Amino acid sequence: MEVVKTENLVKIYEDIAVPVKAVDGVNLSVNKGEFTAIKGPSGSGKTTLLNILGGLDRPTSGKVWIDGIDISEMKEGKLIDFRLHNIGFVFQAYNLIPVLTAKENVEFIMLMQKTPKPEREQRVKELLEAVEIPDKANNRPGELSGGQQQRVAVARALASKPKFILADEPTANLDSKSTANLLDIMARLNKEEGMTFLFSTHDQRVIDRARRVITLEDGKIVSDETQSV
Repeated sequence: MEVVKTENLVKIYEDIAVPVKAVDGVNLSVNKGEFTAIKGPSGSGKTTLLNILGGLDRPTSGKVWIDGIDISEMKEGKLIDFRLHNIGFVFQAYNLIPVLTAKENVEFIMLMQKTPKPEREQRVKELLEAVEIPDKANNRPGELSGGQQQRVAVARALASKPKFILADEPTANLDSKSTANLLDIMARLNKEEGMTFLFSTHDQRVIDRARRVITLEDGKIVSDETQSV
């Protein structure tokens, strides 16, 4: 079952001295339950592609379907609501709200979804246990290590019960032990809950754990390989 599909996806940045084609004719299909890494050198278009797939940026041309729904030309208000209910994001910089506790950061997206309080509290409890930091529920981001903050970010991404998770360089600020722990958690969530993960990464440790590796160069897919892990 396709969770993500693109057709002839193109993104050109024209508001600079020399226009740049960051994404160049990408045709991509990602099925439910995949654990996929997109790799490539800096400037290859990885982050731009992820931003388009997540509805954070618009393609210049081409189509993007998420769970069979075309988001390419969706109106902004509808797109914001669609992202809220269908796509989870994990960023390199964590993007946690510093004045909120770990529990409140995870809960925040469910407040926006108007999820009833008993359901919110149960879901937060389950997610913090899933990412193995239930004892950090009342800590604010400044009181957590980088690895712990990224675990909160993963729990927050899962809180909305999204169709898939987009993770942009999620291990870039983590040491080896924290990276291994985080990848173990995400691999377990992928296996046990069937959660679909799509990574943009330079990190060989992430690439080695992925079951599918897509290589981008100059905005084009130059290889798409399945590997055993």
